[in-house]
Amino acid sequence: MESISIGLLGLGTVGAGVVKIVGNHQDKLSHQIGCPVTVKKALVQDLEKDRGLEIENSILTLNPEEVLFDPEIDIVVEVMGGIEATKEHLLHALNEGKHVVTANKDLMALHGPELLKAASENGCDLFYEASVAGGIPILRSLVDGLASDRITKMMGIVNGTTNFILTKMTKEGRTFDDVLKEAQDLGYAEADPTADVGGLDAARKMAILSTLGFSMNVDLADVKVKGITEVTGEDIQYAGQFGYTMKLIGYAHREGEKVEVSVEPTLLQNEHPLASVHDEYNAVYVYGEAVGETMFYGPGAGSLPTATAVVSDMVGIMKNMRLGVNGKSAVNPQFPKKLKEPDEIYSKYFLRLHVQDEVGVLAKLTSIFSSHGVSFEKILQNPLDSDEFAEIVLVTHKASLEHYEDILMELKDYEAVHSIESSYRVEGGEKG
Repeated sequence: MESISIGLLGLGTVGAGVVKIVGNHQDKLSHQIGCPVTVKKALVQDLEKDRGLEIENSILTLNPEEVLFDPEIDIVVEVMGGIEATKEHLLHALNEGKHVVTANKDLMALHGPELLKAASENGCDLFYEASVAGGIPILRSLVDGLASDRITKMMGIVNGTTNFILTKMTKEGRTFDDVLKEAQDLGYAEADPTADVGGLDAARKMAILSTLGFSMNVDLADVKVKGITEVTGEDIQYAGQFGYTMKLIGYAHREGEKVEVSVEPTLLQNEHPLASVHDEYNAVYVYGEAVGETMFYGPGAGSLPTATAVVSDMVGIMKNMRLGVNGKSAVNPQFPKKLKEPDEIYSKYFLRLHVQDEVGVLAKLTSIFSSHGVSFEKILQNPLDSDEFAEIVLVTHKASLEHYEDILMELKDYEAVHSIESSYRVEGGEKG
């Protein structure tokens, strides 16, 4: 094999990073693979755009067919984004016998099984390490490094935008809207940040992590999602008083044959390793029956960190090419999907209420909780500016989601409760 040729679908931030790494690390790549690696074609939207890198004009094309159907291109690297049209491009590439690397978590969360099936049928590799947590090699660690273990729980900060926002709100006491604008100005948040702040981006990543970690087809629709748009400074302040830090946590837990997967603002004990992950960084905490607790930490986005994961996938494919074992790495899920019911999901909960400031209200609240077998771990009552209302902030002991939701319904019907200001999951650092 004289050389291996790469075709890029997209030449934006990550694509440019791939070109830079292939060019700057050619000696190491050639040493690992045994032959040179070249970028033969790159699909772009604008041939004249300044991309801040040296690349020959003859490599650029506006026509995807020049990448997908060129018999000399061995590996197609997809870094263009999009879902339906991109899926069709990758199916064409796989049907042409080309191996595929993608950084597209939206695509893999929605159409991963279909694409992996096509790859297997065509004897091709499809790798997607960069789709989750940027430069952190979490997927490869689950598939290879922890292959002999049984994963019971994964908790992660897998969206840098929301972590940046919550970090600034916590450390600087600023509002959500104020920090969001700064994140957009710095390029950490999109002009339309809905997928990030609404939790959808993290949910797609947790669907991918859960599918691999639990060897079970977990779909995006199986992930319970709540974003950070309603998190207030008061919530963060009270969390701090109780010894917690607010983070948007992707949570996946397996007990026996059943799993739960969610993304939601969560109060973590200050001593939990994830509580110290700040700004745009990502981290994934993994519990295994044999290995115990491990944490993977690093930059969750950016040109070169994400491109590093892409090129690492390329190297894995190239090594398989040299060994003649492409298309044999994909393993079908071992277990049928079984999701926990609300009465099987247990957690502590943080709740902030505005209630009538009068005798007997606290006793009634306590009776509502106790009637469902739920007790308080911590409780705080403060007067509000109005003499009419008081604020009650509490953290429960562990309770089933079913009982907690029943309690919330009763609180909404209780006339002395003026408003339920906020409600969040609490993680006390228990083992997996």
